[in-house]
Amino acid sequence: MRTGASTFAEGVDLSLYIIAGIAVFFLVGITVVMIYFVIRYSRKRNPKPTNIEGNNTLEVVWTVIPTILVLVMFYFGWMGFKPMREVPDNAMVIDAYAQMWKFSFQYPDGKVTDSLVVPVNRPVKLNLHSRDVLHSFYVPAFRLKEDMVPGGNNYLWFNPNLEGRYDILCAEYCGQLHSYMLSSVTVVSDTEYQTWLTSAPGNTEEHPGLAVLKQNACLTCHSQDGSKIIGPSFKGIFGKTEIVLTDGIEREVIIDSAYITRSIKNPNADIVKGYMKGLMVSYEGIVTDEQIVDIIDYIKNLK
Repeated sequence: MRTGASTFAEGVDLSLYIIAGIAVFFLVGITVVMIYFVIRYSRKRNPKPTNIEGNNTLEVVWTVIPTILVLVMFYFGWMGFKPMREVPDNAMVIDAYAQMWKFSFQYPDGKVTDSLVVPVNRPVKLNLHSRDVLHSFYVPAFRLKEDMVPGGNNYLWFNPNLEGRYDILCAEYCGQLHSYMLSSVTVVSDTEYQTWLTSAPGNTEEHPGLAVLKQNACLTCHSQDGSKIIGPSFKGIFGKTEIVLTDGIEREVIIDSAYITRSIKNPNADIVKGYMKGLMVSYEGIVTDEQIVDIIDYIKNLK
């Protein structure tokens, strides 16, 4: 019976069972010995305490046996971990991006999605990138977890062997909405994968500016209905006068195209009063000038 959905599951589970079994053995063993000593050497049975001399044989035994057990745990842990870093030459390569608070995936043909779709029984390598803070890519069903470090290069690979939909979680606390940073990986047949890969985006009538906002997780921090989240709401903000802090000095600005462009490229230059500095990273080089125009057009019409 399969307990996981990737070829790594068996090795990882075996390591866990061995380590857990050793831990339970010692828990029970030490507890039994402790209870025996409490009874055997109680004041009632030994009204006059006596010294117990050292026992060289016993000391050797309780040194050698734990050392052997630690080496056993290391062996099975290493045998489970080593294949995770050896990527097959025929692996399909996908770029995985993390940002507060969303995962996104870019396929070799340029297709970008917010959930992962892969074919069954085909090795997949994910190049892991973070656009802001430390995240951790975690798929429990695959027994996989790797950190996504800003400015760093990391990767993981897996070979899914069971079709279905599996959760992707962020396993590193990354801010206020960390628990909302969820995605999924769907494993399908090769035929279904090819059909999905060549299909058009689901909502072709969606405003391009809204599509860019969704793709870059902007709506995680900025609402569309006027409610306050991490950052100011987009609703009715265009043309509005706001008090901002620039280098610690308060000043009034009009939210226009120039201000929005500056806020996307240098978000910490002007902080709207009442909001925290440093939560948003620069999107210069991530969002193109054409996409910024689309974003401005969408916000301008969000009344």
